[in-house]
Amino acid sequence: MAVRAVRGATQIDADEREQLLEATAELVEEVLKRNGLVPDDLISVVLTATPDITCEFPAYAARIAGLADVPLLSATEIDVTGAMPRVIRLLAHVETDLTRAEIKHAYLRGAAALRTDLPH
Repeated sequence: MAVRAVRGATQIDADEREQLLEATAELVEEVLKRNGLVPDDLISVVLTATPDITCEFPAYAARIAGLADVPLLSATEIDVTGAMPRVIRLLAHVETDLTRAEIKHAYLRGAAALRTDLPH
């Protein structure tokens, strides 16, 4: 079994706690579903938020979305001029038999524009 990294991102319409909780849960569920993973396959997950998101920790949202015993970390993305606003990003380290080429990353909502090279 290999250790692989899975990426994803989503965008919320406003810096509102309920939106962050919902969008983060959706992102976590989609990353797991697309790759046939369960929480036990996760080694750790780093979640970042753009500096304009201050309503809640994305890691807390992932925790209540079902990642109860997975090590989680929230961080702030660097503040790049002109960057897409209100984006939550995810980097999950997983144990899987999938090859690197078979991993399916998940870019949802407005964040789909960040990775036009991926099927959505």
